[in-house]
Amino acid sequence: MTKLNIGLIGLERIGMMHLKNILNLSEFYKLTAIADPFKDNLDEIAKQYSIPTFSKSYKDVLNDKNVNVVLIASSTDTHAEIISAAAEAGKDILCEKPIDTDISRIKKVLALVSEKNVILQIGFNRRFDHNFNKINELVTEGIIGTPQIIKISSRDPAPPSIDYIKVSGGIFSDMMIHDLDMIRFLSNTEVTEVYAQGSVLVDPEIGKVGDIDTAMVTCKFANGALGVIDNSRQAVYGYDQRAEVFGSKGQVFSNNDKLTNIQVDLKDGSRLDKIPNFFIERYKDAYLNELKAFYKSVTEHATPVSSGIDGLRSIQLAKACLESYKSHKPVKIEY
Repeated sequence: MTKLNIGLIGLERIGMMHLKNILNLSEFYKLTAIADPFKDNLDEIAKQYSIPTFSKSYKDVLNDKNVNVVLIASSTDTHAEIISAAAEAGKDILCEKPIDTDISRIKKVLALVSEKNVILQIGFNRRFDHNFNKINELVTEGIIGTPQIIKISSRDPAPPSIDYIKVSGGIFSDMMIHDLDMIRFLSNTEVTEVYAQGSVLVDPEIGKVGDIDTAMVTCKFANGALGVIDNSRQAVYGYDQRAEVFGSKGQVFSNNDKLTNIQVDLKDGSRLDKIPNFFIERYKDAYLNELKAFYKSVTEHATPVSSGIDGLRSIQLAKACLESYKSHKPVKIEY
């Protein structure tokens, strides 16, 4: 098996998780270079993990001829710039979502990626989760017939800081974007219309900075099927992630993974273990599978499971949801 030399750009929380995952997939990758403009201990990280090259500038990673592919885990506002530079450098790319928040800029980036004939995979890690991937597989095989109703619940254990909320782009672009991608993935068709509603029920401060913390979106699909997504910034019991597809021949649904499958039965009742309380914990294996899928796409030069077009569609849907929420009207999607 040929190893890919990978450069990692961005070393905050999600970047450090990717770093460790890359090292745990040593049969696929060699971590060759890292970059982060805000890390003062890059030399220590490089030494600790035996990484040959480190820099404050992502350009040094892209100019490194030993680097075959790059993983971009930097801040959202840098993604489009770094993807474009990586494409110009001929590097295949795995980038955290979103590509950008501006649709015209995303289209320019995708045109360049196509022109340079490089792979671009977007980090919609939930597509690689064992539960959601299995639902997609069963729907694709026609086991439940034609999908008619799709439901997704996605609720965080606690809201992020108000400082984060201020720059997040809003609940539809920041949080629900994963679910908007997932509802396309599970339905195997496109959303043609959305109707969004929202409230501030968790923290009044979120409302004061112009966002909401509780949202529900209904969707209509190209084949006439209907969908619903609900989001909350605070589920006090843990990180709640569930999905259901109901079809003409039956249904398939996934409940939350639990920390263990242990059930305790006592005289006064039964109890199950808790669900995870953190997205990295819940999707630990999905992030590894994401990297394995990226390797396969690069080595076979195949379209990724989560492509640049998927990145574009998710932002188009998020913006339509925001428009619907503000106008109190359904919004049709024009692709």
